[in-house]
Amino acid sequence: MIENLKKIAELARKAQSVLLTTHREPDGDGLGSQIALYHALKKLKKNVRILNVDSSARKYEFMLPASMQIFMGPHDAIEKTDLTIIFDTNDHRLVEPLYSELEKKCSQIAFIDHHPILVSGPKPTILSAIDTKAASTGEVTFHLIKELGVELDKKIAEALYASIVFDTHLFRFIRNSASTHLIAAELLKHNIQPERIHRAIFGDFTKNKLLFAVRAMNSLEFYVQDQLAFLRFYEKDLASLGLNKDHTRDIIDTIMNIDTIEAAMVVREISPQEFKLSFRSKGKVEVLRVAEIFGGGGHLYASGAYIKGPLDDIKKKSIQFFEEQLKGLKSGTET
Repeated sequence: MIENLKKIAELARKAQSVLLTTHREPDGDGLGSQIALYHALKKLKKNVRILNVDSSARKYEFMLPASMQIFMGPHDAIEKTDLTIIFDTNDHRLVEPLYSELEKKCSQIAFIDHHPILVSGPKPTILSAIDTKAASTGEVTFHLIKELGVELDKKIAEALYASIVFDTHLFRFIRNSASTHLIAAELLKHNIQPERIHRAIFGDFTKNKLLFAVRAMNSLEFYVQDQLAFLRFYEKDLASLGLNKDHTRDIIDTIMNIDTIEAAMVVREISPQEFKLSFRSKGKVEVLRVAEIFGGGGHLYASGAYIKGPLDDIKKKSIQFFEEQLKGLKSGTET
């Protein structure tokens, strides 16, 4: 679907009004892509606005100031729009309740993404550009801006660079391609001060964040001969320390540094019997498969899902999946 970039660029040039959005609990990749295209379309004198389902973490204010942020309430309606572009997901469920309104009020809807299309979940619109070989959605957005014929400037380059470093974890995960580094090299020509961006995205460690990590780690469990880690924590614990859900991203990274671990499952309890599941793998287990079992999605080796139901059932089903995969790996067989 990457060939659709030319068509999306053409529609954007013709559109009078453009709306840009991203998935629930927006992260650096979705926000960076969204903000980069916002500035590019402003240079084309377009009526463009950002509208998201959830607020973003304070650490992203260096590229998305509070004055630019507008959020979709559960009962809000939107005005008619020529073109909507959704970044960093191709699953419309992660854009609700906004997506249902977009279907009523928007002439064209396109997804810009790099996640695999779900096998059993909803499919993206025909007008979508999805490049699963890209290490970040920011890379796809970079090519879209090139198709628009817009010259890069500091604001655009800064947002695209933030997108790339966030999703590659400072270039640790780049899909064995030179493309990511070549794009970053071009962005660095615009005096974007990469150290400042790195500190903003990855350097937000505080005393309360450490206290929360210690509290959460007390629930850490190990299965399948210490190859699988299971962690549960409560959203109310975050609130009690003045933290938000974005502050939890480092926890699963820490768990994955354990030498015996091949996969991890982290459960955030939003409310009784309502959970956000996060799955991670070092590369031997495709955790996207277990995410799809619960109606979620993501990457092959980093995925998640929102689900309601008894946690014991969710945990049992997840551990059973990982036991089958990890035992198969240990015995040298495929499952």
